[in-house]
Amino acid sequence: MTRAITHGVALRRLVQPKSIAVFGGSWAISVIEQCQKMGYTGELWPVHPTKKTICGLRCYTSIDSLPSVPDASFLGVNRNETIKLVAQLSNANAGGAVCFASGFSEAVEEDANAAALEQALLDAAGDMPILGPNCYGFINCVDKALLWPDQHGAVAVERGVALVTQSSNIAINLTMQTRGLPIAYVFTAGNQTQVSVAQLAITALDDERVTAVGLHIEGFGDIREFEQLGRHAAKLGKRIVALKVGKTAAAQLALKSHTSSLAGSDAAADAFLSRIGITRVHSLSVFLETLKINHVSGGLNGTNMLSMSCSGGEACLMGDAAHASGVSVPPLNEDQLTALRDALGPRVALANPLDYHTYIWNDHDALKAMFSGMLNSNAHIAVLVLDFPRTDRCNYDSWLVAIDAFKVAGANWTGQLAVLASLPENLPESIAVQLMNDGIVPLTGLDDAMCGIAAAAAAHSVSDYTDVHLPSNHVFVEPVNIVSLSESDAKLWLSKQGIHVPASTELSLADIVDNNQSDQFVAEPIRLSWPVVVKSTDSLHKSDTGGVQLGIESYPQLRSALETIGRGEVCLIEEQVESVICELLVGVVRDPVHGFLMTIGAGGVQTELLQDTVSALLPLSESSLTDMLKSLRCYPLIEGYRSKPGCNQEQLIKALMLIQKAALSIADDLYELEMNPLLCTEHEAIVADAILRVRSGLQLPIS
Repeated sequence: MTRAITHGVALRRLVQPKSIAVFGGSWAISVIEQCQKMGYTGELWPVHPTKKTICGLRCYTSIDSLPSVPDASFLGVNRNETIKLVAQLSNANAGGAVCFASGFSEAVEEDANAAALEQALLDAAGDMPILGPNCYGFINCVDKALLWPDQHGAVAVERGVALVTQSSNIAINLTMQTRGLPIAYVFTAGNQTQVSVAQLAITALDDERVTAVGLHIEGFGDIREFEQLGRHAAKLGKRIVALKVGKTAAAQLALKSHTSSLAGSDAAADAFLSRIGITRVHSLSVFLETLKINHVSGGLNGTNMLSMSCSGGEACLMGDAAHASGVSVPPLNEDQLTALRDALGPRVALANPLDYHTYIWNDHDALKAMFSGMLNSNAHIAVLVLDFPRTDRCNYDSWLVAIDAFKVAGANWTGQLAVLASLPENLPESIAVQLMNDGIVPLTGLDDAMCGIAAAAAAHSVSDYTDVHLPSNHVFVEPVNIVSLSESDAKLWLSKQGIHVPASTELSLADIVDNNQSDQFVAEPIRLSWPVVVKSTDSLHKSDTGGVQLGIESYPQLRSALETIGRGEVCLIEEQVESVICELLVGVVRDPVHGFLMTIGAGGVQTELLQDTVSALLPLSESSLTDMLKSLRCYPLIEGYRSKPGCNQEQLIKALMLIQKAALSIADDLYELEMNPLLCTEHEAIVADAILRVRSGLQLPIS
């Protein structure tokens, strides 16, 4: 099944319609009611073969009887009728359709004909855009146009964010938020038969009334479309937030290394979204908080935060939550301290987060002076903590005094103002909406808000990134078709790519004879420098199973090691690398969706214990690899720690670039490559252990 790229003018006609045709019974009635309730002013045409009117509107019997060709059509009919109507609309040059019916590709487990029906639907559509099937459609709150057959919580707005999801139920839930987030569009993509989540997001970004985009992603589909989306958002200077759910379980079936256990396919999703400049969050509440910040500010340039509350308990909670989320709370500078002493007097301990006590509560001028003093800073966001009392039992007039003083004090401040209720229910929606209108972000939920601040500051420019490398056979291959090379062969292949490996040979106990004086080799003397390492050749993770002995410095020790480890079988004998400064893990795994994921981290036998890794998709530049190394907790060892020498970073980066080149040279056939440890010294980086898993039948140049 192939899908045309369908956005731009064609898709805008569908989602910004001047005329809507609605087909079907009860679902169609609901669509008409939603349009009328929102105040849609375009043409609205019910189509039904027998009814005279629906919802007070004249009903038409067929497409041919309509006054003109509709820009958008809602098809609330069964799947077979949907295919027929889509063909008729396409032939009439209609603008597009929402296909509500289910029973297509999402039902292949239950219905053998489902996939064929979806292909028939795609063929019937031709170049005409269709949303779905198996979706509710869309809500356009800026033009008050709805092709939506159910309740929702959206209202008409002049500008706001666009929400794009495959799931109609998630879309409904998001519209029911009471956090003050203005929603310009809600799009559901359903099966994405023709129009994808990425294409809908691009169309939304093109609308100048859209301030930011939120994506709920179940699966990426076409990676190239998302790369195009990332570039388009960067070009327009608009932020995208994504809630990516689900992990690609298929990827785990083929992966056996430390890399796979540490990274997995979800790390590839993280790496991909980061690469294309989309910020990933992990809950619906943080999703909404981040979108609010992006809507008002266009995104934050950093995480330096000023916090103000009239409670020491709240100040402590803010400090803890900020630390847990990676939000910075810089100490007060001299200008702030001077101004705050004047405003608050000697009885208040001055700090950030600030507990300004209740001495000045409900005093507009004093509050303004205190806020102005706190804003003598180049922080990125200033947060006033205010939990409003219950509106049904209490009065909150004095809370409005604090908000107005905060707004006046920050009128010319260069950072972003925010009001935060530590509990989501403690900020009335009417107050949140007014704050939004005043350019102040209404944040709800202390921990979610801190995560939202961190996420709003996480986006970066991606205008010059390189597309991820996808193998030509970009499909998952069953593990039965994957073979593992021996460590010796894997290292021989790596050495032919210019990557340093220890000098080695293979021996068994039978290669040594005892002449009652000293052990000797049957053939020729060992041509390695002592000390050496003896390794088993039949264990994937030898250190975990006693398959490695280090520090072998004589023939008797070698014979003993061969007896213990080899038990008569061949062992790998290698020169031991000395003066090691740092052990790293470097792995490349093939992800069935995103291409090739390189993971770098603290290596050796404690790899999983330390959990100090960073991952990115290939290809990578030298500067990207350097940034990855610097992000590791073990980087001080690489750089040189406590007067100890550091690693040769030039050689390390060279080794990483060669590893990348080697992996991509067999990309169509590579499934897993791991070097653990990669031993880093003052002079070089040497692969001490390697796993290489490739497609069965691949002939590598190792002889």
